Amino acid sequence: MPIGTAREVLDMPEPTDSAETLDGESKDDASSFLESLGLAKVGQPPSTPLAAPVPDGPAGVAVRLPNAPASSEVPSARAARKAARPGRYRRLRDEGGVAEPRGEVLETVRERIYRRVITELGPVFYSSVSIVDSKELRKRVEAIVQTALRGERTRMSAQETAQVAQVVADEVLGHGPIERLVRDPTVSEIMVNGPDQIYVERNGRLESTRISFVSDTHLRHVIARIVGEVGRHIDESSPMVDARVSEGTRVNAVFPPLCIGGPFLTIRKFADPPTMERLVDFGTLTPQVAELLRACVEGKANIVISGGAGTGKTTMLNALSSFIPSDERIITIEDAKELQLQQDHVLCLEYRPANTDGSGEVTIRDLLRNSLRMRPDRIIIGECRSGEALDMLQAMNTGHEGLLTTVHANSPRNAIARVETMTMMAGFDLPTLAVREEMASALDLIVHLSRMRDGSRRVTHVTEVGAMEGDEVLLQDVFSYDFAMGHDDDGNSLGYLKATGLRPHITERLADRGVKLDPTIFETDRAQGEIDPV
Repeated sequence: MPIGTAREVLDMPEPTDSAETLDGESKDDASSFLESLGLAKVGQPPSTPLAAPVPDGPAGVAVRLPNAPASSEVPSARAARKAARPGRYRRLRDEGGVAEPRGEVLETVRERIYRRVITELGPVFYSSVSIVDSKELRKRVEAIVQTALRGERTRMSAQETAQVAQVVADEVLGHGPIERLVRDPTVSEIMVNGPDQIYVERNGRLESTRISFVSDTHLRHVIARIVGEVGRHIDESSPMVDARVSEGTRVNAVFPPLCIGGPFLTIRKFADPPTMERLVDFGTLTPQVAELLRACVEGKANIVISGGAGTGKTTMLNALSSFIPSDERIITIEDAKELQLQQDHVLCLEYRPANTDGSGEVTIRDLLRNSLRMRPDRIIIGECRSGEALDMLQAMNTGHEGLLTTVHANSPRNAIARVETMTMMAGFDLPTLAVREEMASALDLIVHLSRMRDGSRRVTHVTEVGAMEGDEVLLQDVFSYDFAMGHDDDGNSLGYLKATGLRPHITERLADRGVKLDPTIFETDRAQGEIDPV
């Protein structure tokens, strides 16, 4: 029997009567066992000759070998034959320090079968035109997998065989080798930087993986299949796509010649949105801030959530939306649907890109204008990034209260400047002072989030937008993050949101609308997490 790798030796079959023997034992078993310890190969002498042949002794008597580590001992030839049985052989290999977990063995089998399926499918798999339907393709894949499994020398139980077959079929017909990452609940984002480099984000931190695609062509096919499920197309003539797929994830892909080093794929997964209570438990904000935001949403304040990329703006927007009364008609407007509102009366509008001939585009601004004619009680804009900012400010100032949106910005003051800039992108030559007066009149509150050094996302500012002071919009922080508290030895931030002692003017409007709010949450000496019942 040929000697394979350590993975194959781990599950080698029992010796047969016809096998050649050495001192009454299986020659293959003994040679394989010595090879797994790096001492010898069949037909080859060891790199350092043994001082004496291995003596035959009773089971359980160990003999020290010159090449073995000082702490490792090898049983006699009879013990080697007994150790070849499942379980005991693995235990002895563990003691020798060369054991491989069963999961690694199955992973090697899966990888081998997966690559065989990709190779044998050939033009059927890589064709840009669907040659066979999905059911026929699945049958072919399953047939190749079963044939490959029958030819495997690695011993596997019926449960392990079924598991490997299911995983390979899912990878071939789903997201390829990243299918397991898509299903992993601990992974929030998947970044494919070409066929051989894949990163994931877990708990706010990037991690490299050992997963890879077979080739550039394989990666291209997987990307084309993913975006094709939602009616989108990507190739060299249209090399970028941003789409929402059916599993609740957002996909962005870039093809050459725009990217160097192979196709790029980014998948952002959206789990069930956390409630405000969970965000408080995570340390994203304090109970006092959560209470203020609840009152502002119920009182129909216009709120802008600002922050950099990946700071949790959409998560915060989802949490804020949970405070909207269930008897209101809500309209959401997004580039790609990410919001997951829990109310029943929700209408979702989504941006449509231009066709291949450049026509048919429906912008966020078009959707916002149309939503004003749909009798909304609330309008939620997933992200404001262009000329729709002007229509948003005008809607706020013409009776459409309680509007929620997000913007990319580095601070509350920068958020105001960004809204001003986006208003100018509407194509009208408006005076700067007029735009700022519109913002001062329309906006009520800015909630700013930042990502900390430890990967956590925190609310760092809750800022009230006041009236004009000269030619500037007056801003005052109601809560601000105490960065001076520093970090612990593990790099975790020790700071938290503290009240500045200023009571926002919006509380008077909330009281007029019957929204109750504990005034003591604005006290500077208030202990963190302490709040009186309303």
